[in-house]
Amino acid sequence: MSSAPRSPGPRPPRMKKDESFLGKLGGTLARKKKAREVSDLQEEGKNAINSPMAPALVDIQPEDTLLEENEERRMIDPTSKEDPKFKELVKVLIDWINEVLVEERIIVKQLEEDLYDGQVLQKLLEKLAHCKLHVAEVTQSEIGQKQKLQTVLDAVQELLRPHGWPLQWNVDSIHGKSLVAILHLLVSLAAHFRAPIRLPEHVSVQVVVVRKREGLLHSSHITEELTTTTEMMVGRFERDAFDTLFDHAPDKLNLVKKSLITFVNTHLNKLNLEVTDLETQFADGVYLVLLMGLLEDYFVPLHNFYLTPESFDQKVHNVAFAFELMLDGGLAKPKARPEDVVNLDLKSTLRVLYNLFTKYKNVE
Repeated sequence: MSSAPRSPGPRPPRMKKDESFLGKLGGTLARKKKAREVSDLQEEGKNAINSPMAPALVDIQPEDTLLEENEERRMIDPTSKEDPKFKELVKVLIDWINEVLVEERIIVKQLEEDLYDGQVLQKLLEKLAHCKLHVAEVTQSEIGQKQKLQTVLDAVQELLRPHGWPLQWNVDSIHGKSLVAILHLLVSLAAHFRAPIRLPEHVSVQVVVVRKREGLLHSSHITEELTTTTEMMVGRFERDAFDTLFDHAPDKLNLVKKSLITFVNTHLNKLNLEVTDLETQFADGVYLVLLMGLLEDYFVPLHNFYLTPESFDQKVHNVAFAFELMLDGGLAKPKARPEDVVNLDLKSTLRVLYNLFTKYKNVE
């Protein structure tokens, strides 16, 4: 786009030759000194991290080595980023965020770059917790971003801390684009809100920790655990009698399974159906839907569920639909997630069936 020509204005007074020369010389020397200090710090950082004890070469960015005294920076070892389970974890979380925020027309492509300023995290938490955070919608300054991020993380802390979740992040680590901290935060949110996703289990990464002490950079290597088992992440604070049976009384567990098989077959036999394996035969949700119809004495229209489900989503639909029928029948919301049942989690399936047994054990 063309712009109007500028009108000639008054010329600034000419500097004396000596003043101009000295000013330029002083500025040049200062810039060279600053550049040399930055270069030295970067070299110290690379030397510290590429020490004989280091397992792999880490790509150091300039901002990673410009640390204050006692400040530390954490970076994931490149070899860990190539781990298939790590890649799967990142992909699952990104897909989950985009699914939750689809109505907001927000598309996350890279966790560090898209979440550090608090904007996406704010929208994500508001959707998950059905709340409204009183923060500025858009802010460009670092101070404004950190204030917004602090508000979001305070709200997260109020949700998670009463349930015993370890808070392995803070404003500085998230705003500093620490992928480790961001992943810890997202995994905790996904587990707390029982996200309809399957996080890969036992994902760990090698992390290089760089700390500045007495003007020098020191490095160490630690293993950071990002996920454990689904049971520990989702059900860690919801232990019940089935946890005790699984952990300490496998003989009694077998008796419970036999009782439940007898119970479900008493009703499913009316449709010439029989269950021999609780873990697998309820995983597609079909038997659960049919069982609810038998227990409540009504016919479930076939168009409401998939009689021969083929995909994971179709099976989840069936189990979720069965859960809705249970709620309509006056049962409490199952602790298990539909995804857990579909994923052949025996403990989740037993919990669901035991709730049915408790209410309908006298139904003929």
